[in-house]
Amino acid sequence: MSEAVAADLRQLREAALAGQREAQLLLAQAWMEGRGMQPDPDEAFHWYSVAANLGEPMAMNMLGRCHELGQGTRIDMTLAAVWYRKAADAGLDWGMYNLAHLLASGNGIAQDRAAAYRWYLRAAELGHARAMNFVGRFHENGWEVQRDPAQAMAWYRRAARAGDFRGQANLASMLADLGQLEEAARWLQSALDTGTPSFVARLRKALAESPHDRLRDLVDVS
Repeated sequence: MSEAVAADLRQLREAALAGQREAQLLLAQAWMEGRGMQPDPDEAFHWYSVAANLGEPMAMNMLGRCHELGQGTRIDMTLAAVWYRKAADAGLDWGMYNLAHLLASGNGIAQDRAAAYRWYLRAAELGHARAMNFVGRFHENGWEVQRDPAQAMAWYRRAARAGDFRGQANLASMLADLGQLEEAARWLQSALDTGTPSFVARLRKALAESPHDRLRDLVDVS
């Protein structure tokens, strides 16, 4: 660790110990990601807890993630839901999105897809790209709302423009069904360029089986 990084960490820790919530959140993230130090999920969990209990919304959300993933603590989906709800109630889009996920799946909380839709929608309206994609899926499939392909496409387009690769792929699928293959190909290429490895692998397999030559060509050149 360089002297400069060590000095920054000391200063950050002093601010965290002095009760500055933003410093506590940043210190927790540094411990979780190993910024200038060995990662230590236990220390990260401690500082997320401190900041969350002082009312820092993002720390509440991250504490929920710790409980969901077992980082610095045992997996406890009920507590994950509690902290996601606190973050959501505090107006944080990530808290809304993560709470919606648990409500949709019924993982650690009673399944309630209608409530999940409402939280996805609130997060989407705040600009959360992943939530926009899920709002689109609800409208495309008629989950808890009337099936509305036009609304689905509008939300997928918003998600795609905001950089969500799943939204890009879903928008492309609808465009391809309408015969708009060039625009579909552009969004699919973006999804291939930015998606996670597992997502890209699944997408490439689907494209290889596409009935459209233009879309199959993406697998050959990407």
